[in-house]
Amino acid sequence: MFKNLVENPEISENNEQQDSTVELTLFISKFKTTIWLLGIPTWIYGIVDQSLDTFADGYLSSLEFFHLLTTVLFFLSWLYLKPDIKDQQSQLNLCPMQSNKFALKKRHMISQEYILPFPYLCQIYHLLNLKHLETVHNFSLNNLKILNISHFQPTNIGGIIKFQTILDSPANPLRIWRKPIVEVDLILHTPYTIELSIPVYNKKRIIVIFQAFPLTDKEHQLFIDIYSDLNWPKPLLQILLHFASCLTLFEDLPYLRNLADTNIERLFKLSKFSNNASTLLFKRFVELYGTSGNTAKLIEGNH
Repeated sequence: MFKNLVENPEISENNEQQDSTVELTLFISKFKTTIWLLGIPTWIYGIVDQSLDTFADGYLSSLEFFHLLTTVLFFLSWLYLKPDIKDQQSQLNLCPMQSNKFALKKRHMISQEYILPFPYLCQIYHLLNLKHLETVHNFSLNNLKILNISHFQPTNIGGIIKFQTILDSPANPLRIWRKPIVEVDLILHTPYTIELSIPVYNKKRIIVIFQAFPLTDKEHQLFIDIYSDLNWPKPLLQILLHFASCLTLFEDLPYLRNLADTNIERLFKLSKFSNNASTLLFKRFVELYGTSGNTAKLIEGNH
């Protein structure tokens, strides 16, 4: 989940120094392994070359035998000096937080940043309304449908909702690798941070982190970070994710524009009395942050 992926914004300078130390350790370990691998064909070439020279005249002298034996012993010693991968891993395990951060960097695929001329609350309402996956993103998600809400859990500063989705279109390319029905997680971590966690196949996932920050009462800044542990070529996956992210944002714009023209505060008030399962997480946001006073504080606190 996101709490295991996203770095704490208050990481101290000491932790950054530890990061540098772990990076150096990894570099040295990889360098040792590379040198050892390059040494193997070099030693083999030396043994073959010396053997050909030794037996070229059909006579093996004691000195030539000693030189050949010494070369072979050095080669065997070189094989014995193979870097210990387990020992390298144990060095990383001494710094579990740094190891997690390396895993985070490895799984990070793309980042996008936008300043949008719409109120921050419009973006929050859009991101937390599950029905928008079926309506606003009907084209990009190729008729994805929500079957049911399987789990909802409020937290002190947000909440978690799990819902099952089905690929309704027989032509949906996602059918190639994902199950027909999967459970997706949507998490409100803070009033600014929302996570969408999507299973793909074999317990591999794509995790999208949205961070929306109010700039004024009529515009906000949106950050999109996507993480994945898919074993696909990273450049190819990055291109696909950039395209998908841009496409979904393009779909968002007309809806956000229309939403900005409505009375967003009225939506907040109505949500308090709504029992619609698809807006449970938005209702939780309203309970925690949705009054006019709290909304103003969010904007002030971001500056």
